Amino acid sequence: MQAQLIALDWGTTSLRAYRLGENGRVLEHRSLSAGIMQLPSGSRRIAGELCSDGFELAFDEACGDWLDAQPTLPVIACGMVGSAQGWREAVYQQTPASVGALSAALVTVRSVRGVDVHIIPGVLQRSELPNVMRGEETQVLGILSALPAEETARPLLIGLPGSHSKWVRAVDGRIVHFDTFMTGEVYAALSSHTILGRTMQRSDAFDAAAFDRGVAVAQSAEGAAGPLSTIFSCRTLGLTGALTGAAQPDYLSGLLIGHEIVALARLLSQHETDLPSVILIGSGPLLERYQRALDANRFPQVTLAEQATERGLWQVAVQAGLVSSTSAAVARPLHVEN
Repeated sequence: MQAQLIALDWGTTSLRAYRLGENGRVLEHRSLSAGIMQLPSGSRRIAGELCSDGFELAFDEACGDWLDAQPTLPVIACGMVGSAQGWREAVYQQTPASVGALSAALVTVRSVRGVDVHIIPGVLQRSELPNVMRGEETQVLGILSALPAEETARPLLIGLPGSHSKWVRAVDGRIVHFDTFMTGEVYAALSSHTILGRTMQRSDAFDAAAFDRGVAVAQSAEGAAGPLSTIFSCRTLGLTGALTGAAQPDYLSGLLIGHEIVALARLLSQHETDLPSVILIGSGPLLERYQRALDANRFPQVTLAEQATERGLWQVAVQAGLVSSTSAAVARPLHVEN
């Protein structure tokens, strides 16, 4: 099948490339460890020119052969490639943000091949404490584009767990508000660079009971003191023999994620009478942890969604006219797990 678009998810540490066919179907997918902070070095010939630019080298490694086969394929990219440290800065667009708004603000950089790479801007939420995201907005809009109109008309909560977890409120297919929790990065710092990590015994096995215990502490009266107080219990429970070293990593994980979800529920209560249904974007063990914490905090329904990034890249490309709108006439159902 002939491709219609090359779509790039280009972050800080990785570069994912997709060759997309009709209706945004993934024909081929590649992952490289060539994020903007670890670009290739050296030099080689690209399109007959000796090139040493790291962005050009990574771009050619990711999809050079695809462009050799189809030189006129349009290219779209999202993520940190559009940051001030990226290939070309795509200035943040303010909330509310939609597919239409982002497609109208694409920034273009011409590669040494003569191919234009269209970069999607990130989103800025102005407030007393500003918030930003790059890449996640494309995932969110990809999921929203796959939902029936009656679902997007009501407020939705979309979660993107990770080092910096994002919780996005969307209405009428637009991103209207989002909050960021540095839970993953804080966990890594606490377990690797503080006294808490000294007694931890790490294992690949997930200790669900220890994780749930951490979530329960975050929900408890003691948890009201906040994570700066409760995290020390990871050490004291170990010292008193109430928590084994093997259980401590998952206990700390549950404690931090639990505090995140408790805080999220409190924030939502300022806008909603009832807790909303949640769509979690991603895959893997981290989503299982978040699903357990959301269930413990009585969120009514948690749905898992995949293929958000490539779907969002495709939708923005269609809106921008990079691919024919007739190519998107057949909507693909959202792949979800309840």
